[in-house]
Amino acid sequence: MEISILKNYFICSLNFRLKGKVAIITGGARGIGAATAKLFALNGAHVIIADILDELGNGLAESIGSRYIHCDVAKESDVESAVELALMWKGHLDIMFNNAGISGPGGTIANMDMDKLNRLVAVNINGMVHGIKQAAKAMIKARFGCIICTSSSAAVMGGLGYHGYTLSKEAILGLAKSAACELGRYGIRVNCISPHGIPSEMIADGYRLLLKKPELSVEEVQKQLVEKDKVLRGRNGSVEDVAHAALFLASDESGYITGHNLVIDGGFTTCTTSMKHMYD
Repeated sequence: MEISILKNYFICSLNFRLKGKVAIITGGARGIGAATAKLFALNGAHVIIADILDELGNGLAESIGSRYIHCDVAKESDVESAVELALMWKGHLDIMFNNAGISGPGGTIANMDMDKLNRLVAVNINGMVHGIKQAAKAMIKARFGCIICTSSSAAVMGGLGYHGYTLSKEAILGLAKSAACELGRYGIRVNCISPHGIPSEMIADGYRLLLKKPELSVEEVQKQLVEKDKVLRGRNGSVEDVAHAALFLASDESGYITGHNLVIDGGFTTCTTSMKHMYD
């Protein structure tokens, strides 16, 4: 009887790991962002979904009892408005999940479209700066906060993404480490999450471009990822895996972790293809 009571208490406590905390999730309308918004809300957080996909974002916000704001992270004023919404709504901002990003231009380095690269930099790099900057302004006053940035396995291992995308994601790692060094004195933690091969609309867009198959579905992309990148047998990566990593970094359980890059890849960047074959 006592064991059952303790077990139920433990399960209930897990569902409130972010109780009362206010979180902004950019790119929160679908994919990793949407999965994280749901999980954060389930764990007691007051969530603001910030995205440019208004229909999806509003629908998700309504379904989980959160708030939605239109936000193009390339525009600092939009990010500032999202932070202002958090402060007006609940009076504080505890968690900033800078998740919004785009896949960017394909092609070789010799034929890269610079206009498309500039747009990618505006979203993936400038947008990340805007998120960290505006969140820091609110969190410094409170002497507390958690900032999480979505990078990629392409920042850890070469050849996993197009040049522009790789450039932007590696820049995020450097920015997060640098920000962690400065903001630590205010009790603000800054960490990265680097997913690999997670089936989502964004990675599907990249595969559609690469394979010149605009009709390719997320499910079809997932099959290709499993066949090519599988290391951890019996397990496929999902947006929920990344959401749980974000929950850990946002919670007090990771209170002594900052400047860290948490790679979610099922061991892919640790095990080379040639090494995997050695054990077959």
